[in-house]
Amino acid sequence: MTVPPDVARLVAQAREGAPRAVARLISLVEGASPLLREVMAALAPHTGHAYVVGLTGAPGVGKSTSTSALVTAYRRAGRRVGVLAVDPSSPFSGGALLGDRIRMGEHVSDPGVYIRSMATRGHLGGLAWAAPQAVRVLDAAGCDVVLVETVGVGQSEVEIASQADTTLVLLAPGMGDGVQAAKAGILEVGDVFVVNKADRDGADATVRELNHMLGLGEARAVGDWRPSVVKTVAARGEGVDDVVAALDKHRAWLDEHGELAARRHRRAAREVETIAVTALRERIADLRGDRRLDALADRILAGTLDPYAAADELVAGVV
Repeated sequence: MTVPPDVARLVAQAREGAPRAVARLISLVEGASPLLREVMAALAPHTGHAYVVGLTGAPGVGKSTSTSALVTAYRRAGRRVGVLAVDPSSPFSGGALLGDRIRMGEHVSDPGVYIRSMATRGHLGGLAWAAPQAVRVLDAAGCDVVLVETVGVGQSEVEIASQADTTLVLLAPGMGDGVQAAKAGILEVGDVFVVNKADRDGADATVRELNHMLGLGEARAVGDWRPSVVKTVAARGEGVDDVVAALDKHRAWLDEHGELAARRHRRAAREVETIAVTALRERIADLRGDRRLDALADRILAGTLDPYAAADELVAGVV
């Protein structure tokens, strides 16, 4: 594929760390620009280096504060950091506050940090639909670590686990007991658990409950990863170095057991599938005013065709 000169120039500038170029590329991704294919083709040779860490948890556990504290720790270690902070979109106006950067204001002037807020735009799962491609932009731009902060999620919004190398789940004392934590979803996706606001009463009890529930999980073979549980007070930077150590330990385990490559392979396959399904959905939507779809509906109502056979005909007609 021939890459247009303006796209090649943007990618070259992003590779040099120009924040405006990175911002422009992510905007092209978010806006589903007609140049998106060319952008992804130009970025492809420069990706696959960044360590992607997803941060998730319920509203109020301190995700943005913890993300900011991790940025400080990684910058102290000399690593370039990218942050994608996802905010929910209003179901009424479609707007989003995009206010996570306010809590990370201390990093705005650091050339080794790039922070981008993204709206979900109605996409479920705790992430924006454009997040995987935005991660690719930050990866190609030379970020050593990309932190992806989800919206405040519940027990089933766990898409981040399929988009990150390591998933960090944040909890806080007083926000639910062990039974609440054990409900399907959030407990299974965590590679590292962080009990933030550990200066509050009940922090030690929360850690005990977490360890207990993790111990009741699936049987692990020798050498399998057992999620770490770390206490922090992110607002004061306490315990953050322990979180980084736990993340580094998990990264080493991923490398040692070949799981990093396996996770990235699954992530790439899922990304291809999502793009393909989206393209098919758009082509089917184009048929809404087409006589073929009306004819299939008429045959279903007449009882001469069932919906599954009709769907097979429709798919065969658009593939």
